[in-house]
Amino acid sequence: MQNFWCSLNGIHINIIPQGDNEEQEKLLKKSCTLYVGNLSFYTTEEQIYELFSKSGDIKKIIMGLDKMKKTACGFCFVEYYSRADAENAMRYINGTRLDDRIIRTDWDAGFKEGRQYGRGRSGGQVRDEYRQDYDAGRGGYGKLAQNQ
Repeated sequence: MQNFWCSLNGIHINIIPQGDNEEQEKLLKKSCTLYVGNLSFYTTEEQIYELFSKSGDIKKIIMGLDKMKKTACGFCFVEYYSRADAENAMRYINGTRLDDRIIRTDWDAGFKEGRQYGRGRSGGQVRDEYRQDYDAGRGGYGKLAQNQ
C-alpha cells in the first residue's frame, strides 16, 4: 500500500492506509491487542504489566516511544494470549487510574513494527503537540506552547 502525506496547520503527517473498513472491523473483532492511552511519560512497563495482568495472561507489552528520543511518550500496546482476557481488560481496566492518570483502552487490530513510535512532528504523540495546558505527567506544556 502507498503512504500518503497530509498537512495540518503546517504539521506534516504520514498516513499509512490500514486497508478497507470491513477488513479493519474483522481484525478488531478477533484481536487480542489493546491500545492503552493517556499514560504518564513516567509509567513503567512493570506498572502496566502489574495492572493489566489482573485480567489475564499477557503475551507482550510494547511501549510507545518518542521517535526522536526513544523515550516513553504516553501510550502502549498490550497483547493478550486470548480474546477473553483482552475483553476483561477492556471491561474492567478502561477508565481506571494508573500513575494518578485515568487511562483509556481501545481495541487495536494488532501491533506492527513501527507503530510504537509517536507520530507528532517533534517525535511524540500528535495530541501533545497542541496541548496548551501544563501536564507534568506528559512532559509539561505541549510542544507548540513550549516554542512560543
